[in-house]
Amino acid sequence: MRGARHAKWAAAAAAVALAATACGGGGSGGGGGGDGVLSAWWGDPQNPLEPANTTEVQGGKVLDMVTRGLKRYNPKTGAAENMVAEKIETTDAQNFTVKLKDWKFSNGEKVTAESFVRAWNYGANVKNKQKGAPFFGYIEGYDKVHPEKGDPTAETLSGLKVVDEKTFTVKLNQKFSTWPETLGYAAFAPLPKAFFDDHDAWVSKPVGNGPYTVENYAKGSAMNLKKWEEYPGPDKAQNNGVDLRVYTENTAAYNDLVAGNLDLLDDVPAAQLQNVKNDVGGRYASPPAGIIQTLAFPFYKPEWKTEGAAKVRKGISRAINRKQITESIFHGTRTPATDWTSPVLKEEGGYKAGLCGADCEYDAAEAKKLITEGGGIPGGQLKISYNADGGSHKDWVDAVCNSINNALGDNRACVGNPIGTFADFRSKVTKGEMDGPFRAGWQMDYPLIQNFLEPLYYTDASSNDGKWSSPAFDKLMNEANAEVDTKKAVETYQKAEKAVADDMAAIPLWYQNGSVAYSDRVSNVALNPFSIPVYSEIKVN
Repeated sequence: MRGARHAKWAAAAAAVALAATACGGGGSGGGGGGDGVLSAWWGDPQNPLEPANTTEVQGGKVLDMVTRGLKRYNPKTGAAENMVAEKIETTDAQNFTVKLKDWKFSNGEKVTAESFVRAWNYGANVKNKQKGAPFFGYIEGYDKVHPEKGDPTAETLSGLKVVDEKTFTVKLNQKFSTWPETLGYAAFAPLPKAFFDDHDAWVSKPVGNGPYTVENYAKGSAMNLKKWEEYPGPDKAQNNGVDLRVYTENTAAYNDLVAGNLDLLDDVPAAQLQNVKNDVGGRYASPPAGIIQTLAFPFYKPEWKTEGAAKVRKGISRAINRKQITESIFHGTRTPATDWTSPVLKEEGGYKAGLCGADCEYDAAEAKKLITEGGGIPGGQLKISYNADGGSHKDWVDAVCNSINNALGDNRACVGNPIGTFADFRSKVTKGEMDGPFRAGWQMDYPLIQNFLEPLYYTDASSNDGKWSSPAFDKLMNEANAEVDTKKAVETYQKAEKAVADDMAAIPLWYQNGSVAYSDRVSNVALNPFSIPVYSEIKVN
């Protein structure tokens, strides 16, 4: 039964596939200039920019500029470093004491313990319909403020207590030694009194405690952010502001960039990957990101739970020539996956190259053998579902099917199954209406191996769309969460990942790189491990 302790992070997978929306506009031409102001491609956020209600990339970009939480993920290493927190202490991995630095919001109000506690209570309460509410699922009392059914029996989380202006305590409903490492996620940002006093006004022009302030927001057109001169943090903006321009699709943005009418594009069209370096004079980068693409399976369908089905899934995996596909379709901006996490975690963070073993290596003969031994493809034909509006999804799904068909010697063994828009596709996925494998992607919420495993594979976790279940995996995840020694915790998480591998709960395809191209007006351009531009460090010439 799904409980609060494992109701996890449903919409992060959506972030990977969201396309830019609305049309280009806003700002001036010629690079969008203004003195020291950066012009950048953007897509309208899915939801209002409330921290606990923003679970996709485009809204997250704004929150990363206008808010700061207890922690911030280092834009180079991904390490969770104290920001508003002076220190976070625990003696038992379940009860934590948080002490704050001196900080303020851009409207002059102090950031206090109450600023965090009130914000977290708002985010967790089911009545406020915050999509990121499950992020508070580890805090004691979540089941009372956010029951699975019926009305809440409490208004606030019993695990949160304000001690004084700069101190509060947190009690979790289970041991979770690395819980502080999750606190760089935007859902945990503090909120000023203005958010509660005039909510509509705040939503139209968010007030935060980060290095930028929102000047204007015209939905469907642009958002203009200005450097906050009195920002108290160490990561002050190196430019005077950022003009985020909304585009209907990234090809128009690419053309504007090449023409000198846009400074920054962090979603280079797949069709232009082979041309971009020449088109922008070498001002292009494609660093690794905490994103993995997989094929998920509907384990709620009996045919995918048979004794031989694991062999079939492993056979399908062995029939996919990842190296050829990543080179021909993605021109090196993807790397064949050999585990279920991401190389950005590094070994100390839980990444283990080759954990998938031979099951992720192309071998046509072995693929055919495994699928035959497993009883053949259920229904006689593999239909890989994906959202039709997802940029290059059709290209790579067709390439995967061609690889499988060639390996099996049957040009009808696998076909792509496009499903309308992303919303249509996700609706069918969440309703459990998939008959065969379907495209799945995961962009990390925070750089921990736990985030690549628990939300996707723990029994009834909210992003476990295929409904895979393994008591052995669940047990190991619980043990790892409770382990105080970080090295031992990582080793236990990897044992849990091995359970995913043994049953091929999902087929890992490739790790995704980010992509960013920029004009000659700007310098010091970089993407963080989440594949988001580090806007505050970009300098405008």
